Amino acid sequence: MASLPYRRPSRQSSRQASRDTRDEIQVHQDHYIGIDVGTGSARACIIDAKGDIVGLASENIGLWQPQQGYYEQSTNDIWRCICVSVQRAISQHNVDPNTIRGIGFDATCSLAVFSNVTDEPVSVTGPNFDSDRNVILWLDHRPVEETEKINATKHNLLRYVGGKMSIEMEIPKVLWLKNNMPKELFDQCKFYDLADALTHIATGNEKRSFCSVVCKQGYVPVGVDGSVKGWQEDFLTEIGLEDLMEDNFKRMGGVDGVNGDYLSAGELVGTLCEKAASELGLPTGIAIGSGVIDAYAGWIGTVGAKVDLESEQLSSEVAKNDKTQAFSRLAAVAGTSTCHLAMSPNPVFVPGVWGPYRDTIQPGYWMAEGGQSATGELLKYVIETHPAFNQAISIAESYNANIYEYLNEHLKEMAHEQKAPSVSYLGRHVFFYGDLWGNRSPIADPNMKGSIVGMANDKTVDGLAIYYYATLEFIALQTKQIVETMNKAGHSITSIFMSGSQCQNDILVRLIASACDMPVLIPRYIHAAVCHGAAMLGAKAASADAEGKTEDLWEIMDRMSKPGKKVVPTDDETERALLNVKYKVFLEQCYKQLEYRKLVDETVISWKTGDT
Repeated sequence: MASLPYRRPSRQSSRQASRDTRDEIQVHQDHYIGIDVGTGSARACIIDAKGDIVGLASENIGLWQPQQGYYEQSTNDIWRCICVSVQRAISQHNVDPNTIRGIGFDATCSLAVFSNVTDEPVSVTGPNFDSDRNVILWLDHRPVEETEKINATKHNLLRYVGGKMSIEMEIPKVLWLKNNMPKELFDQCKFYDLADALTHIATGNEKRSFCSVVCKQGYVPVGVDGSVKGWQEDFLTEIGLEDLMEDNFKRMGGVDGVNGDYLSAGELVGTLCEKAASELGLPTGIAIGSGVIDAYAGWIGTVGAKVDLESEQLSSEVAKNDKTQAFSRLAAVAGTSTCHLAMSPNPVFVPGVWGPYRDTIQPGYWMAEGGQSATGELLKYVIETHPAFNQAISIAESYNANIYEYLNEHLKEMAHEQKAPSVSYLGRHVFFYGDLWGNRSPIADPNMKGSIVGMANDKTVDGLAIYYYATLEFIALQTKQIVETMNKAGHSITSIFMSGSQCQNDILVRLIASACDMPVLIPRYIHAAVCHGAAMLGAKAASADAEGKTEDLWEIMDRMSKPGKKVVPTDDETERALLNVKYKVFLEQCYKQLEYRKLVDETVISWKTGDT
């Protein structure tokens, strides 16, 4: 092809080119940090204005278990790990700290306790309450009696947490502290969800997020179902926490618009204060976005991706990606536990599913949150307690693989050697029910336990692999139970957007797709979808104008979300039929356990009262 003659650009086009160049430079200069505090680590993720991750680092955080069922952490330790992660991400990837425009936080829904006198951490470790540990982890199950007392009230508030308040929520933990702390110490306590505690440390102000107080602390937004102050005075009085009502609920964050300020995800909380900036190695004045619970950051980091359902890929070229599409997308954020989140334009009440919660992510919209208390932790327990664990881990290390990768390949080899039609066929006569840590959804019973039918005396790696497969199958079948329960109540879920470490498990992801009979979408940033979502909160905060108004979060998600891949259900009719039958057995195991416990409890009660 002949070359075209050179044309000198006009003065106007030169100015345009110069402007385009400046815009391109600006795109690469602006960065945002997402800080994710999970159960075991703090991670810092740096993204540019296009949403591409340009830096990522993590640091393990401390976890103390003073006795069975008690789990504690320290905000001092967590903040130290955050600082290490941010500094490492910046230095390792040569990011100029002066280009950071916004920071967003997410964290587990854990209770953080500080002094309302000194603003210093207050110990949650009884009986002396003299440790550095001021965080009761979400996983902590100490407030058994307190949770039972709360649920016995049958207060209207409980409609907004699936009918029962979970032992994993924060009000039962606050009540436990009141029942176990010296009164003079409890009277000095103020209470935060962990994400709010971190934004408080970063900015020094007391603004709270709707995501924290609505989801885990018994707050019903003003105007919803007759709520006047958000906090329910009659409820707190009935359960014995009337102390928290003093000074218009100041110790819980106050009353919105009176002596408190509650924000939806990513709205501007304030700017990075001098002390926090010095510790993070960042300049002061960086915009800080209202934080969210880690699972909600997973929702933000996954469901905004553009999807072509006719293709095997998530496509960045699909034009239509409006907010209404989120209503059919379930976010499954799978790590130590798995959370299942769905947004709806109107409230949908689902038995055993937390919510509906208004204003948490998008003002005026409602979120529902189902979940499995232990999935990653369950897999770890099942593998590590099997007699063949040490042999399996040794073999995995010889292949330079982790234990999950090795067991997945071993299952595929077993299927090949036995000429099995599918991996599912290998576990056809093993029926595992895995609520070892109780049931979050949809049974909402912390006393649920595990059971297995088909247990053999097989101590080999083959036996471990089958036991492991049965656990994967349980996770998939319980996901189906949660999705079915949500759809029967009024949701319209047709696809699952999965994030978290379990996305790497190809057998599990395919099982979830096949069991639920819907596609599972995996984000590009498998390891960092939650962090990525948190960074978008920083981008939203940085968009604030002079009046503090910020860009719509969905628009940011639409712009910054990245295409990934789609996993479709099996097309093997035999495998589909097998999973359908296994689901029937799964449901029987679930509900029979409730029936068996009731029979035994009735007998024990009769025996104690002398009626037998």
